[in-house]
Amino acid sequence: MNKEFLEEYSLFRKFNLSVPQTMDRIPTPAINMVCRNCGNLQTFNMTNRYAEFQKYSNPSSADEKVRLIYLCQSCRQFTRQFDVYISPELDYVYKFGQYPEWEIKMDKNLESILGKHAKTFRKGLVCESQGYGIGAFSYYRRITEQIIDELLDSITDLVEEVNKVAYKIALEKTKQTRVTQDKIDLVKDLLPSILKPNGMNPLGVLHSELSEGLHAETDQACLENASHVKSILTFLINQIIQSKESAKGFTDSMKSLLEKKSKK
Repeated sequence: MNKEFLEEYSLFRKFNLSVPQTMDRIPTPAINMVCRNCGNLQTFNMTNRYAEFQKYSNPSSADEKVRLIYLCQSCRQFTRQFDVYISPELDYVYKFGQYPEWEIKMDKNLESILGKHAKTFRKGLVCESQGYGIGAFSYYRRITEQIIDELLDSITDLVEEVNKVAYKIALEKTKQTRVTQDKIDLVKDLLPSILKPNGMNPLGVLHSELSEGLHAETDQACLENASHVKSILTFLINQIIQSKESAKGFTDSMKSLLEKKSKK
């Protein structure tokens, strides 16, 4: 199985994975999740076998449902259970059950920035946790539409000097359209490098996800798009806050240093 899948994926969201042909060869990775007994993040190890309900120890993995029980390695009492379906072609898995339920938690910075819109975002999280992709995408898309102007405005101070004038011109043009994708399209190529991890442009991806999501026909497709939109919004808001705080800290330090020198 896969650590990221177990820790982060909601119910019914497909995770592409090359699953071994027999259950005895499926990995049992340690995971890091919150233990409700310990009250913090702990390491969990799998305690049962994938083939526990089978006659043999190495039955076929294809088109099977398996149970994974994970035990906290600190208190040795609290457990987490995952019920997972393995595809017939052994190319993907998804959870059809989980206990305790998938945590509906909201990033603190995101909640603070969203303010009155946080309630809508939480509704998206609830839909995502239950595998309702169309509902989750609709809520996340609505949030994006509601905050896009503020988000693009807040990026202005981070834009490199060489692109600052062009960004401000593009920003003015965004005020002339109500279509979120059009707004993003106007400024995405002027995004500062500090907001482009490994050269990837989150606004470009956001533009693509919002456009594709409109035409997605299944809950599964919408669930993928919804998760991406949520991740991008969370990244952008956190990175903008951190960058501005870092810049302010540097400016304050320099001012303090210069003041000390001027007094000598």
